[in-house]
Amino acid sequence: MTPHTRSLHSVPAPAVPEPRPELVGATGQGPDPAPLGDPALLEAFWRYERALIGNDVPDLDALFAPGGRTLRADAGTVLVGHDHIAAFRAGRGGVPHRQLTRVHLRALADGVALLVAESVRADGGTGVQTQVWERGDGGWRVSAAHVSTVPAAAFAPVDGAEVDPTIWRVPPGPAPLRPGAPGGPLTGARVAVKDLFAVAGERIGAGNPTWADAAPTETADAAAVRALVQAGADVVGIAHTDELAFSLAGENVHYGAPPNPAAPGRITGGSTSGPAAAVAAGVADVGLGTDTAGSIRVPASYCGLYGLRTTHDAVSRDGLVGLAPSFDTVGVLTRDAATLSRAAGALLPPAAVVPTETIVVVDELMGLAEPDARLATEAALRALALRAGARVAAADLDPELLASWFAAFRTVQQAQAWATHRSFVRGHGDRLDAAVAARFRAGAEVDEELRESATEVLAAARDALVGALPDGVLLALPSTSSAAPPVGAKAAVVESTRAATLRLTCLASLAGLPQLSIPAARVGTLPLGLGLVGGPGADRSLLALLTQEAR
Repeated sequence: MTPHTRSLHSVPAPAVPEPRPELVGATGQGPDPAPLGDPALLEAFWRYERALIGNDVPDLDALFAPGGRTLRADAGTVLVGHDHIAAFRAGRGGVPHRQLTRVHLRALADGVALLVAESVRADGGTGVQTQVWERGDGGWRVSAAHVSTVPAAAFAPVDGAEVDPTIWRVPPGPAPLRPGAPGGPLTGARVAVKDLFAVAGERIGAGNPTWADAAPTETADAAAVRALVQAGADVVGIAHTDELAFSLAGENVHYGAPPNPAAPGRITGGSTSGPAAAVAAGVADVGLGTDTAGSIRVPASYCGLYGLRTTHDAVSRDGLVGLAPSFDTVGVLTRDAATLSRAAGALLPPAAVVPTETIVVVDELMGLAEPDARLATEAALRALALRAGARVAAADLDPELLASWFAAFRTVQQAQAWATHRSFVRGHGDRLDAAVAARFRAGAEVDEELRESATEVLAAARDALVGALPDGVLLALPSTSSAAPPVGAKAAVVESTRAATLRLTCLASLAGLPQLSIPAARVGTLPLGLGLVGGPGADRSLLALLTQEAR
């Protein structure tokens, strides 16, 4: 540990300025004290944003540079000079309430910065503010600004998605498979169930037709299915999964690749691929899935959805075909934050909501993402931190230690997967996708000594991560290392993308922690998730970030 840093679990109270924590180990350089840009500039920008929403004309005037060369433009005209801008603003009134989604920041010169902020209004319309900020004797002020807005686009379900055989093993019919109880918070919501959960009267297919043919008809619903039904949701169909949930691609060799409406021509990600496609296509409102190594977070990121991987064992796995029991969790996918909160709320036990005070950024983790994915994540995180009133603190993580954690996770996951499904794989390995079969075979090669050694590494990693994330502290990272790869990409590309993403997703998995994926980042026109990891049981605190008013 370097002398000027401190362990994250001992981060001081928010009143102490600019904490410089580290997770574990040290890189030797120390963390960046301002990982997302000059805090004074971001504070001035947030002051401007609040003044704009509140129509605080004096504060807005103070934040625009004085003189006759200051510019303010929109789609209709350009105002030149501080006095003309102030007169326009005084006669205009306030602007509609909006929520920041991304804040892009580029330094142009010493004391000069370009800031581009994206936002969404309550009516679904979007806007972009482009501002040049200059630092002078009075602090940071806007010297030029341009504002543009776009009306909300109507959302329409994708034609044919309700019967698409690449999405559904049991497609929606005239009546729900399981109608919801009346009067619950999810009344009217349609649920696509991942083909690992028991639904009474149906078989579990587990992504493999040979498995499905031999499976018995279920006599009772899985616990998670039952909880959503009791909350009022209708189970409308059973959607495909990658084979035995042992993939992150979403391309099932038996059923095909489900479409990704948010990124046409790109994969959905797996293994909760079918539910993700159904929700993104608008033919389901909730996707009920599982997450062992990223199977909620990856499709959420690729398909532009909200996703929550719950704390390990917080939601019952009764009635579920598992993969690696030390890491398997139940999770949900939705198109909007409010539905995610209601769906997850129906599954989770009661827990106190703790406001987020600190969001930690680890350069070694951000560096695992492709450069454009990193920039997109940082833009989304700036907006979230400003809305939440949370400070962003940098931290260190020794890359070699991270590599050892990942290797241990893969070893234990593969060993447990083999222990769970070795009977089926031994008898029907030729009926599995070659890549999936290879993962099972790798698990068969793990001997007891190696498994015990890896388990010890994971125990230490879990202690470090849990200790690093006390109440009110979250870890931010990209949900995936890149936007969704193209359908039919070469196997080497798919595997390299999978390996890079697993190094990000394994942290929450190995420690049994909840992780939220927010569809706030964007690489070109492709969606990308902003990931937020909390301590054990912080699920409801993570969800509160989605619905709280800006501070």
